[in-house]
Amino acid sequence: MKIAFVGKGGSGKTTLSSLFIRHLAANEAHVVAVDADINQHLGAALGLDEEESAALPAMGAQLPLIKEYLRGSNPRIASAETMIKTTPPGEGSRLLRVCEDNPIFDACARTVRLDDGDIRLMATGPFTESDLGVACYHSKVGAVELCLNHLVDGPDEYVVVDMTAGSDSFASGMFTRFDMTFLIAEPTRKGVSVYRQYKEYARDFGVDLKVVGNKVQGEDDLEFLRDEVGEDLLVTVGHSDWVRAMEKGRPARFELLEADNRMALQALQNAAEDSYERRDWVRYTRQMVHFHLRNAESWGNEKTGADLAAQVDPAFVLDERRVRTEAAQPA
Repeated sequence: MKIAFVGKGGSGKTTLSSLFIRHLAANEAHVVAVDADINQHLGAALGLDEEESAALPAMGAQLPLIKEYLRGSNPRIASAETMIKTTPPGEGSRLLRVCEDNPIFDACARTVRLDDGDIRLMATGPFTESDLGVACYHSKVGAVELCLNHLVDGPDEYVVVDMTAGSDSFASGMFTRFDMTFLIAEPTRKGVSVYRQYKEYARDFGVDLKVVGNKVQGEDDLEFLRDEVGEDLLVTVGHSDWVRAMEKGRPARFELLEADNRMALQALQNAAEDSYERRDWVRYTRQMVHFHLRNAESWGNEKTGADLAAQVDPAFVLDERRVRTEAAQPA
């Protein structure tokens, strides 16, 4: 399953995404975690120190390698240089799988050892001084979108993405790349404002959206969230001494996380598994093509000097059968 965590800055989305990743690892799921936020904090939330977090390779810096690998032998893509963040796969493209080893994971992923298992961690990379005033952060997360477009995942396989704060995710089609989007909302007017934006933007794309209420301190907070988000409210999370210790760099073993918070994380996993049953690969591929054609027309054709609409393979549908049919393709 492909899972996104979104919310306004300071809502707790990175903390909750890290808890969910730990929960999945404890339940023996296979996990690739991706830090796609402009503020790179997921590594620290998973227990890395500053030096280890800083040493994570930046996906954006590996974009040429990513493009060349995913291009494979696709005859519709003249060169890796003509691939953009929305380029969809077709016959001959190389696909990514959560549990495999490949050059992209070798270059961009690092293994993080948690209390109850190992996960792979990837990061877009920080917004550097050389980017200031001249670069758009969405060009960095393009590597994430391209990988998601070529990802085939199955049950008990999770890609968990900590997204950039606010509604910036709608600057590309990446918000449609997920089976489930968990929006973290505090019980305040500002806290639910991003929810309203997400709900409105995602309305026409079938985005599966659930709200996780965070920093909920009592019945009044709960009633506020129920009134504001209705049936989209999945579960709420309150104060956690375990999280407070983790934020100080002194976490206890994950098994000591409070029981009610463990139950909340299980509710998230249950919702993710339910979304998997509703997965529609045809719609997923159609949306991928839709955003590619929009990006090609608005800027991609001019930037690459190519007709990027020709990259679309009209007969190709990305689905789990590709795990078998493409498995023998050489690297």
